[in-house]
Amino acid sequence: MPKTKPGLLKDLKHTYDGLGANPIRVFDAEASKIEGVVKLSLGEPDFNVPEHIKQAAIKSINNDESHYAPTPGWPAFRQAVVHFLKDRYDLDYDANTEVTVTVGATEALHSCLDIALNPGDKILMPSPTFSLYDQLVRINGAEPVYMNTESTGFVLTPEQLQQAIDTVHPKAILLNFPSNPTGVTYSKAQVEALAAVIAKTDLIVISDEIYSELTYGSTHYSFAKALPEQTLLINGVSKSHAMTGWRIGFVAGPADLMKKVVLAHAFNVTCPSNPAMAGAIEALSTEAGREDSLAMKAEYIKRRDFVVAAMTKMGFGVPNPNGAFYVFAKIPAGYIQDGNDFCYDLLHKNKLALIAGNGFGPGGEHYVRLSYAASMADLQEAMKRLQAYIDENKPA
Repeated sequence: MPKTKPGLLKDLKHTYDGLGANPIRVFDAEASKIEGVVKLSLGEPDFNVPEHIKQAAIKSINNDESHYAPTPGWPAFRQAVVHFLKDRYDLDYDANTEVTVTVGATEALHSCLDIALNPGDKILMPSPTFSLYDQLVRINGAEPVYMNTESTGFVLTPEQLQQAIDTVHPKAILLNFPSNPTGVTYSKAQVEALAAVIAKTDLIVISDEIYSELTYGSTHYSFAKALPEQTLLINGVSKSHAMTGWRIGFVAGPADLMKKVVLAHAFNVTCPSNPAMAGAIEALSTEAGREDSLAMKAEYIKRRDFVVAAMTKMGFGVPNPNGAFYVFAKIPAGYIQDGNDFCYDLLHKNKLALIAGNGFGPGGEHYVRLSYAASMADLQEAMKRLQAYIDENKPA
């Protein structure tokens, strides 16, 4: 096995200094070593990809669609994205100049941040928020600036946003709703109130709406509807159609910004995968694809209601999540209050893996995140184990 010549390590790219593996993945890997563990740690649907979507990909392979696709993706898929965004969220984009297909939402984020941020720039992020954002910002040499939303029900207010803009003078803002980790989303009125503040600035808005199809009790209202001229909208099929491993996302935005996004995308990955795009066209443009996401959403609502009721009864503080598939619960008083310590103690004593809120930024330190994208049988067993932990570790 080769060993790195020591001198090569002296001056590698400094924006990677201090960055490590995603803490969610690190904890999940440790939990996986424990025999009999129940894991509610990763945000990954437990459903299989629907059969008609798989058949579309198989057909693509059998038709020898094995050559390079256009860098921004097949025209047919970009048109499917335009149809999807118009049909679901009343958004208007041009398939030729305003949409790019990416290798998952993560690559979409990377490409958007890459073109938006220069070294030293600051970008605003409501917190708690997805842990990967921090690292993607820092490898661009920029600085994430968190706006703690714990006291406002995990919803950023116009007043908080205005204060941050006046204090920090940021280059961009990165939003995620429905939210990972909180499951909270924004109403039309809340989106429009934030957009009114941002419209007075030249901020670039990067809006990660990958969970948009999993909005409960209301219709998702996209930030791109309120402020299209400043918004780069990110979405994809990973969560809506249980296609996480297919790695298909997309970005939509104003043509002049999208020219830059396409360049960053091209330098990163050249083009997306043909069979995956074929499956994603089927997911986004057919009635069967719409029914797939609706059926999954109905199951998630049942699971959410079960978990929220069980954890509330145990004494956790659980704001009812109205999107995504996470419960972000405040640890009951009298128990270990640090999320990391609580989760490791729970894992080793009761073989249940939840994710600590610490890794999601300010406001998450006393919380744990549970993914209910798991079977009802697993959720029932998880609640039994969590109840046992609560009973066995009652404060004196």
